[in-house]
Amino acid sequence: QVQLVESGGGLVQAGGSLRLSCAASGIFSSRHAMGWYRQAPGKQREFIAAITSGGSTNYADSVKGRWTISRDNGRNAVYLRMNSLKPEDTAVYYCNARNIITNYVYWGQGTQVTVSS
Repeated sequence: QVQLVESGGGLVQAGGSLRLSCAASGIFSSRHAMGWYRQAPGKQREFIAAITSGGSTNYADSVKGRWTISRDNGRNAVYLRMNSLKPEDTAVYYCNARNIITNYVYWGQGTQVTVSS
């Protein structure tokens, strides 16, 4: 059974930093690209960042240069280091894992990030 569990969210002031973690179980790291999405109230879920098993990364323009995605294949974990946070970054952040062969996507339950001005 695949399970993705996010942690590290919370309340932070604008300009601050947070590090989100996502622990995955039931998947093989080598077969899954992993990523982060977010969903703000009243908005659609949007792509933030992704990383392949080999470490290639891709970012949304809104976070490029501020945030860094990384992964630890040995621990089946993916991380999102968020610097220079802005109030508009407030959202629920979701981790996902995409099987690179079937394209099936697994999702975590999400972790709330709130940035105060």
